[in-house]
Amino acid sequence: MRIADVLRGKGAEGAVVATVDPGTTVEGLIAELARHNVGALVVLDGDRVVGIVSERDVVRGLERSGSALLVTTVADIMTADVRTCLPTDSVDSLAATMTERRIRHLPVLDEHGALAGIVSIGDVVKSHISQLEADRDQLQSYISQG
Repeated sequence: MRIADVLRGKGAEGAVVATVDPGTTVEGLIAELARHNVGALVVLDGDRVVGIVSERDVVRGLERSGSALLVTTVADIMTADVRTCLPTDSVDSLAATMTERRIRHLPVLDEHGALAGIVSIGDVVKSHISQLEADRDQLQSYISQG
């Protein structure tokens, strides 16, 4: 299965990626995370992906700076060395990358480098479960038709 299949499975709502500007305050970031009910936002400078910022980044920042963090910017806490994937990448390779690097969210870029979606570890797990269910159904059908 490919990442493009995962994005298609997310439907129209999955096609919309929540983003934030690097100049947004952390307080504004927290509001956006809550509004979209997500754990991470892609950081865009114009149309260019410049980072990703997650709830974990906020927690680490709070530990370092306390409440002063709320008035700092997303650029101060985001991961600038953001890992991305392509729609043509396999779900298995993405699962390995996410596990090895302890990453929960990866932006998906199209062939031109534009943001095409985002895949979470939950999306990967759901994809694996769907594949296992399909395999089980095929085996049951094979056995019952004997």
